This record gives sequence, structure tokens and C-alpha cells, in this order.
Amino acid sequence: MRYAVIAMLLLIVVSLVSGLYYVMRDQADSNRAMKALAWRVGLSMGLFLLLLVSYWFGWIQGRPA
Repeated sequence: MRYAVIAMLLLIVVSLVSGLYYVMRDQADSNRAMKALAWRVGLSMGLFLLLLVSYWFGWIQGRPA
């Protein structure tokens, strides 16, 4: 599970960096930046749902207080 979360975080960072690159370098009529940032939002929501489902099924544990 740890490696899946790390992989998702790396994909989110790559998508964020590519979105920044497209914002800085693309022409005004290109929508590649919007697609890259939409991927980032989708990956972030997917990671959140993965963590939520993992906690629900007991695959990961919360820290004791």
C-alpha cells in the first residue's frame, strides 16, 4: 500500500509540473495545461478515495493517540 501511495503522489507532482510547463510555454489557444491540471485533480481525488477505502477495509491503520 505504501508504494501505491508514493506512486500516486509522484504522478500528482509530475502532472503539476507538466501543467506549470504548459502554462509557461504553450500558446494561448492550447488547452494542454488545463488537461494536465485536470489529471492532477483526478489523481488527487483518486488518492483520497484509495486512502479512504483502505482505512475502511482495514488495510491501513490510524495512529494511536
